Amino acid sequence: MLTFKEYLKENKYKSETGGLTRAGVDKYNRENPGHDLKMAVTTPPSKLDPKGKAAGRRKSFCARMGGVKGPMKDEHGKPTRKALALRKWNC
Repeated sequence: MLTFKEYLKENKYKSETGGLTRAGVDKYNRENPGHDLKMAVTTPPSKLDPKGKAAGRRKSFCARMGGVKGPMKDEHGKPTRKALALRKWNC
C-alpha cells in the first residue's frame, strides 16, 4: 500500500497543474479501502454556492494549505507543488 506522498512521486498519477490525476485518485481509493479522496474543487469561487459542500471543501483546503510553511517557488524559479495546489484550488 502506497502513501499519498508516494502516489505524488509516480509521474503518471501526478498532475502538471498540481495534485493527483483522476487515475491517481481512483488508484489511491482502490488501494486504501475506507478512504474517500476526492478531486480538487477547481470551480471559481464566484460560481460556487457559498453554503454548498464544494465551497466548504475549498475554503477548508485553502485555510489549511495556506498556513503550510515552505516556499512558493523552488531554487529554479518554478512553482512548488504547494503553489500549484493553491492555484488549482483558487486560493
